[in-house]
Amino acid sequence: MQRQLTFAFLGNEYRSEAIAPYLEQAMSFLAAHHAQLFIEPETLEQVDFVLSMGGDGTFLRAVNRIGAREIPIIGVNMGRLGFLADVHPEQFLPMLSEVLAGHYTLENHTVIQLHATCSAGEWNPFALNDIAILKRDTAAMIRILARVDGALLGEYQADGLIVATPTGSTAYSLSNGGPIIVPQSGSLCLTPVAPHSLNLRPIVINDSSKIDLEVESRSHSFLVAIDGRSMKMADGVQLSITKAQHVVKVVKLQGQSFFTTLREKLMWGVDQR
Repeated sequence: MQRQLTFAFLGNEYRSEAIAPYLEQAMSFLAAHHAQLFIEPETLEQVDFVLSMGGDGTFLRAVNRIGAREIPIIGVNMGRLGFLADVHPEQFLPMLSEVLAGHYTLENHTVIQLHATCSAGEWNPFALNDIAILKRDTAAMIRILARVDGALLGEYQADGLIVATPTGSTAYSLSNGGPIIVPQSGSLCLTPVAPHSLNLRPIVINDSSKIDLEVESRSHSFLVAIDGRSMKMADGVQLSITKAQHVVKVVKLQGQSFFTTLREKLMWGVDQR
């Protein structure tokens, strides 16, 4: 006898009224197909799939909850852009039907990890999108010395530096002039934020590299944002960024393409003339 599949629902609490009808449909549909759905469970143990319903922020929070468990995630877009959560609400039930039938693929997305020579208390060092080193508020530019696999890359006099995964290449890095990187390309991008030099441009490196960073600031402190989760750190802290040992598994229907998402969400290559 086939084991009953279990789904966990993680949603955007601020969109609860809009989400409620779809959630009710999902509960009825899954129950009719002998599958279980748990709403905002305290634990994700024994969960086969996570349903993230909201926007990309909700998707990232779901990734944070999943951690290193590598539970496949289905992102349903109830927000605006929905680049990560790319399933339209009207496609939700048909997609669940395909998942139950096994007609899907799992797309592995690189995760990066921050290591710091300080005690930062309770914090999650993993990022699906990016890790950004940033100046604080109205402080002057910061100085970031970057090394890749022990070799000096350069000194950044800038408002910050973004280390982005292929997934994150269409987020904060793209807004700062970084390139779009195709998933599973095995690379990372270092993108400066408002650099005080014409000689500092985004650079793409192998994702097996270790990135070491030293930061100096006139305010003697700076910010580290891990997928938008910010914390303050003091000058002198040694930072390093590496690829994590786990990945984020995203459920894709057969035939879904990254380039289709680019065209639909970012209007890539669309000529309005």
